[in-house]
Amino acid sequence: MRLGLIAGNGRFPFLVLDAAVAQGHDVTIVAAKEETFPELNDAAARVRSAIHWISLGQLGTCIKLLKQAGVTHAVMAGQVKHAKIFSAGLLPDATLLSVLAKLRWRNTDGLIGAVAAVLRDHGIELIDSTAFITPLLARAGVLTRRAPTEDEQKDFDFGWPIADAVAAMDVGQTIAVKHQAVVAVEAMEGTDEVIGRAGYLAGPGVRIVKVAKPKQDMRFDVPVVGIATIQAMRVAGASALAVDAGKTLMIDGEAIVRSADEAGITIVGRAVSGS
Repeated sequence: MRLGLIAGNGRFPFLVLDAAVAQGHDVTIVAAKEETFPELNDAAARVRSAIHWISLGQLGTCIKLLKQAGVTHAVMAGQVKHAKIFSAGLLPDATLLSVLAKLRWRNTDGLIGAVAAVLRDHGIELIDSTAFITPLLARAGVLTRRAPTEDEQKDFDFGWPIADAVAAMDVGQTIAVKHQAVVAVEAMEGTDEVIGRAGYLAGPGVRIVKVAKPKQDMRFDVPVVGIATIQAMRVAGASALAVDAGKTLMIDGEAIVRSADEAGITIVGRAVSGS
């Protein structure tokens, strides 16, 4: 298969690239200048994949490059900060302007879903972003040596329906809870910033609840946690992390669990429908 990799920031694009090539796919990369790590150049060279760098907003150029490479399927991997997508600094080309003009709501799901439709109109099918790295999806159950305490479990039980409701509105996918009170809610700033704010506001002992959207589209905006998440929790004094099994990408694999064990943090994978 001729695969297109539309790359944002973080390690996600590197993992998809290596896994797709290992599975015999011919990969062409389109990377966002404002977001993607420059080291992706070296990774592309190592596996002999073509890489093109474009600015956010150049949807028409992205489609042109993928079509020239004969791409039939594409994966979006890596974060593009929501604030950048909706900032005044974004310079959309004619193709993206036509997409924006048709949107009723300019939320993330609406925008990226419309982009996926445009790609399909040009013969490029956007596929599950975790299709090549499913072993890195969180498992159900307690993932660390330490199980949640009774108080931590109460905070999870309290936080899950609230986090689900916030995620359903496409506001954010993470909340922080302490003593069954919501301390912080994610919007465009990202998980690590929410954790830091929660530690500042409530001190040690906050619990972090990260969920998938109730109708999570696995093609984009998949929940991701990594060692950086655990490091942010350490600094904030957060003691417990809940993620959705089968829907959350553990970007650093078992290293996340080892880091949590070292810090005395518990991680739980919530079983959800479809996982």
